[in-house]
Amino acid sequence: MSFQQGLSGLNTSAKQLDAIGNNVANANTVGFKQSQAQFADLYAASLSGGGAAQVGTGSKLAGVVQQFSQGNISNTNNTNDTAISGQGFFRMIGVGGSIAYSRNGQFQVDKNGFLVNSQGHQVAGYQATAGVISVTQGALQISPLPVPPKQTAGIVVGANLDSRSATPVQPIFSTIDPTSYNSSTSLTLYDSLGGNHIGSLYFQRQPLVIPNAGVTGSTMTLAAPGSTGLAIGNTVTIGAATFTITGVTSATIYTVSPPVAAPIAAAAATTNAGSPTWETFLTVDGALVSSAAAVAPQTAGHLATLTFDTLGKLSATAPVSSPLGTLLNVVSFTPANGSLQPLTFNFGTTAQFGGNFSVNTLSQDGYTFGQLNGYSTASDGIILGRYSNGQTQILGQVALANFTNPQGLQPIGNNEWVETSTSGAPLVGKPGTASLGVLQSSAVEDSNVDLTAELVTMITAQRIYQANAQTIKAQDQVLQTLVNLR
Repeated sequence: MSFQQGLSGLNTSAKQLDAIGNNVANANTVGFKQSQAQFADLYAASLSGGGAAQVGTGSKLAGVVQQFSQGNISNTNNTNDTAISGQGFFRMIGVGGSIAYSRNGQFQVDKNGFLVNSQGHQVAGYQATAGVISVTQGALQISPLPVPPKQTAGIVVGANLDSRSATPVQPIFSTIDPTSYNSSTSLTLYDSLGGNHIGSLYFQRQPLVIPNAGVTGSTMTLAAPGSTGLAIGNTVTIGAATFTITGVTSATIYTVSPPVAAPIAAAAATTNAGSPTWETFLTVDGALVSSAAAVAPQTAGHLATLTFDTLGKLSATAPVSSPLGTLLNVVSFTPANGSLQPLTFNFGTTAQFGGNFSVNTLSQDGYTFGQLNGYSTASDGIILGRYSNGQTQILGQVALANFTNPQGLQPIGNNEWVETSTSGAPLVGKPGTASLGVLQSSAVEDSNVDLTAELVTMITAQRIYQANAQTIKAQDQVLQTLVNLR
């Protein structure tokens, strides 16, 4: 039986060399999984039952098993390229809806916007509509449609109003008179068609009202203690007369200049000292826009009155807002084209501290329409589109599948496999869930072939092949000796 044993050894060694050769040939194939030839021994049936003394009849190829170990991840310059780190396969939709599975993430977009591989098979996943991911799986299509505009609805203003500021010289607000306000800032607003408009906010400190303040000569007397922060240098106006505080005698008595010849009866006075109240005004494209509850005499452009406590925090607004700092009744501004809906202003983070005017937060929720500039795939498979208007939107999510027995998959070439009864049914889900791996954009998974190990194994297989040939040669010599006996 040495001939049979030697022939089986030659055959199995040749099969092993075939597997090694295929591995070496695909050492640079993206997503390729190396194969391993596995063998089994052969025994002939024995009438005597065999036993320990029975000699085998050779070997056979038990199977060629692919090894689904992780390959190295290499970065590329193509944003469509996607690598799987961990378990799982891409689901590829072929002609007629046939499904195949692959680890090769070299993708591109076809003329219809579908994400496909080099064979034109479409990548399966969950499509998104207006940024909402569908629960139904299908072919992923990158929509080239622009993002429609969103008109501004809410505005958040977080500023510091300088508590050291004096009240403006001109008490009646005017956009063209910088002496009628203390500070201003601006932002871009968007109408229903995506047109942009310049919204400007103005802040005007209000004088403090002191009840029952009278002046005799150079002495000002208050009916109640001056606990509002009056100090030397502050100005006080009673009726048509304006005075400057030159000294502090007590909590209710101050010296002022200029002195008066005739006493001024006690009346309500105003001063620039310690005022916790500010008026805010709004213009859009230079036109004054008022809130629904604008107060006289400054109804034009009046937005709200902000009142702060002694710690500099916002304590009240007029009109009254809920939650504190959020105004809901700002009258909309109608431009020539499109329209602005009623605006919501949130001043909740605006404060009055003893520091320079500064704007810490100034944001709005509108934007113009945007064209798709590019997209990328996140680790969880979500394809995020980037648009020319600075917005992002979910375009879809790549699906992955795994198998209880990946070695049971049937290879069909082109780095693709199909399921079999041995592999079990696919377990489909989103990357990063269950046993599924995560994705890396602009990268591919290299072949998992260890070229050095394969070359060493090739040498071993070659030696085994030669050794089996020697057993045949030896058996031939033995047979020749028997034939030559006389």
